[in-house]
Amino acid sequence: MQIGPWQLPNNVIVAPMAGVTDRPFRQLCRRLGAGHAVSEMAASNPRLWHSVKTSRRLDHAGESEPITVQIAGADPAMLAEAAVFNIGKGARIIDINMGCPVKKVCSAAAGSALLRHEDLIARILEAVVGACQPLGVPVTLKTRTGWSRDERNVLRVARRAQDIGIAALALHGRTRADLYAGEAEYDTIREVKAALDIPVIANGDIDSPQKARDVLDYTGADAVMVGRAAQGRPWIFREIDHYLRTGSHLPPPTWGELRDLLLEHLDDHYRFYGDYTGVRSARKHIGWYLASLPGGPQLCRHINRLETTQEQWQAVAHWFSQAQDTAPLAA
Repeated sequence: MQIGPWQLPNNVIVAPMAGVTDRPFRQLCRRLGAGHAVSEMAASNPRLWHSVKTSRRLDHAGESEPITVQIAGADPAMLAEAAVFNIGKGARIIDINMGCPVKKVCSAAAGSALLRHEDLIARILEAVVGACQPLGVPVTLKTRTGWSRDERNVLRVARRAQDIGIAALALHGRTRADLYAGEAEYDTIREVKAALDIPVIANGDIDSPQKARDVLDYTGADAVMVGRAAQGRPWIFREIDHYLRTGSHLPPPTWGELRDLLLEHLDDHYRFYGDYTGVRSARKHIGWYLASLPGGPQLCRHINRLETTQEQWQAVAHWFSQAQDTAPLAA
């Protein structure tokens, strides 16, 4: 998988997810087999660049290159400025968000709302590519198939993006109107891939090694991008990569490995966020890891009442020591 000058180690990529793919999570996924990871979307508005939230999203200390930063907005000049700013912070690939379907983003005419404004899309792409090319930084685009099922226009958008100089396209097989409901469709991804020369990354409902293989075979895409299926299951990347290379399945993590991964993730998470934010933002991760395990939901209800990272970490560690003999890890 090649993006501009960067050769990725494999074609299994972590999808950008706001509030999820922070630096600790990206680093964990990379360590567990992801060939690449895209940051949470960073605001293009300069007034927000130095806020605590955005500063954390722009913290790439210790990450493997190429660092990819996703930017979001609707103003071409502002997005170009944000791209250059992030390159100065270490970005080696700039990704433009035109796929986020949430109301907060779309109400600002950003994310997938841009699919209703193809001329504006072109101006944005021209501005960002024009700002990044002299610095040797490729620009990628993440988007959806259209605004609604009656307005699937991504093929036109993709062709125009390629002509402007976009280096790769990640395509979620849903429209904005679909949000995350129903099933992703791959016919449109297949059609777009057949029409383009640049790499196309298939995204949407890729939740197993076999599904990744099936989607790649059907669409002809160059890579797969995994999002929600990695929440509480970051080892999915090594499972997919191994299956794509060998055709065989890796065993699931052992109980001891799951315990160690979660506790190490929590340690890194607390260091990154600090005690007050860390104990609160870790709750969702703990829930994703443990929700399907016997006794996990009860632990999560207890976890949600704890107010310090030390209490939270110790509660998880104690639960594992008590449950180890009675709750075997399922595949």
